[in-house]
Amino acid sequence: MDELLRQAGAILRAMWRQRWLGLAVAWLVSVVGAAVVMQVPDKYEASARIFVDTQSILKPLMAGLAIQPNIEQQVVMLSRTLISRPNVERLVRMADLDLKVKSKQEQDGLIDDLMKSLEIKSTGRDNLYTLAYRDSQPEKAKRVVQSLVSIFVESSLGDKRKDSTSAKQFIDEQVKAYEKKLEEAESRLKDFKLKNIDLRLGEGKGLTERISDISQLLAKARLDLREAENSRDALKRQLVGEEPVLLPDAPGTESSVSIPDIDGRVDAMKRNLDTLLQRYTDQHPDVVGARRLIKELEEQKRQEIAARKKAAVANPAVASANANPAYQQMKVSLAEAEATVASLRARVAEYDAQYRRSLDVMRTAPQIEAELAQLNRDYDVHKKNYEALVGRRESASLTGELESTAGVADFRLIDPPRASTTPVAPNRMLLLPGALLIGLAAGLGFSFVASQLRPVFFDGRVLREVTGLPVLGAVSRLNDVKETARQKRRTRLFLLGFFGLIALYASGILAYALISGRMA
Repeated sequence: MDELLRQAGAILRAMWRQRWLGLAVAWLVSVVGAAVVMQVPDKYEASARIFVDTQSILKPLMAGLAIQPNIEQQVVMLSRTLISRPNVERLVRMADLDLKVKSKQEQDGLIDDLMKSLEIKSTGRDNLYTLAYRDSQPEKAKRVVQSLVSIFVESSLGDKRKDSTSAKQFIDEQVKAYEKKLEEAESRLKDFKLKNIDLRLGEGKGLTERISDISQLLAKARLDLREAENSRDALKRQLVGEEPVLLPDAPGTESSVSIPDIDGRVDAMKRNLDTLLQRYTDQHPDVVGARRLIKELEEQKRQEIAARKKAAVANPAVASANANPAYQQMKVSLAEAEATVASLRARVAEYDAQYRRSLDVMRTAPQIEAELAQLNRDYDVHKKNYEALVGRRESASLTGELESTAGVADFRLIDPPRASTTPVAPNRMLLLPGALLIGLAAGLGFSFVASQLRPVFFDGRVLREVTGLPVLGAVSRLNDVKETARQKRRTRLFLLGFFGLIALYASGILAYALISGRMA
């Protein structure tokens, strides 16, 4: 600690020897700094305040129907991007700042200066914005702020309307594209179902269940057929011991002629047809087969009547004989049995054909079901996207109408552009003391540098440490009365110069303050 104090004392003594150089530098720097501060041109500030009202009664009413953009975020982004080069170029033209510009370089410099000087300040949640600009001419600053206010208000709505229109056009194009895709998917699905109509696609019943049902129906039909055949064969065996006698058939009485075996089968088939029509449609295979058998039996009856007519003409005695009633009844029963057998055979044949077709289809069913699932999936995806786009289009349309009716935001000019009557910059009351401090610091610095360039030893020990040579002794200097008086006089002159500089600055600052107060 003692060593540090000793070194500090040595440095101060060395700087004291160079005090006149330091004082001269302090005066020079201080005077030059004061001159520079006084030569800086005055700056006048023009400002305006704008309130942005982002609240609208229509927005909560249209919630869920129209797209609600974040208006506050848009306004904040607008305020941050307002000072852009295109807007500043427009500002230069609006405020007539380019009247004295003669070259492209000057115009670029003017735009760069404006971009650095323009200020937009926000107070946060209050949506209150302050636009400010400083210039040496108050009227010029006011024109700049007025133009900036106009650009700020006008640029708030144009871009949003353009965005809304572009979004609506894009959604319309996508809706048309998906509408075409949906129609194509519907057409493919329809063609596929028509092509595989035997599978009864989409009816909620699987192919395995259908085959099981057909198999059960086929087994039941075969059982009924065997029962009917057994009944028919029993009737045939009973008819072996009976002698038939033909009924009389007079010419011209075909409609009243009765052939029991054929009439019985026709009646049985008609009753069967009535039963089938109660269960199936006219196109059902059983109904078609029953009608075909009825036509065949009626044709057989006509042929039998024609044959009997010929036999009656050839042998009138036999034709006039009476029939055996038991035989005739058994013939009717046999005809009914034959009709039942024929109907059951047609049913068995139809069920067997359906069973075989179902087995053939079952081999390709997995691939067909996979294709159907793919078609349904594509159709569902296109339909979902189409419905979503249609909903978005309606939302975009409502949003556009909402923006055109209520506007993005309401811009209210709270304080119109106004330029200050007194300069707001530079702050000479602060710069002048700063210049004085810089001058004093420069004086101290020069004194220190000079003391280091021309060092002086004040102690024998320091001399011995620096040179490395032994110091045999030291001779003290004793000042006489004249020398002591001269040193005191020089000290007083130095203090007078130092405090004179401070007093000069203080009087200058006081005078400037008085003048500025009177001008204000």
